[in-house]
Amino acid sequence: HLQLVESGGGLVQPGGSLRLSCTASGFTFDNYAIGWFRQAPGKAREGVSCISSSDGSTYYADSVKGRFTISRDNAKNTEYLQMNNLKPEDTAVYYCAAVRLDLLLFRLCKIPEQYDYWGQGTQVAVSS
Repeated sequence: HLQLVESGGGLVQPGGSLRLSCTASGFTFDNYAIGWFRQAPGKAREGVSCISSSDGSTYYADSVKGRFTISRDNAKNTEYLQMNNLKPEDTAVYYCAAVRLDLLLFRLCKIPEQYDYWGQGTQVAVSS
């Protein structure tokens, strides 16, 4: 069955870096769009970043532009989120999610309701 597993979260000081990984199994990775989302306590889940596997277009939330970089390795069925210059407001549970490419308009990739499959999440805490 289709499975997404996030890893790479942890506790880091402000200004530090983490790289999150989202490894997929049970489906043809190339045929799916993978997005990154996060949810802080008491807040709604928000789209952080997504990448188009067809032309490499990317989306970043304004709050992470210039600090986060999304990338994808289809050969490894894995998508990455490199997070640099982390801030306390980046503290959240980070999720990756998948949806078939033909069911997603890229301009909507930041919307959680567009996705059908979710990982269990990985905690990122930024604190001194």
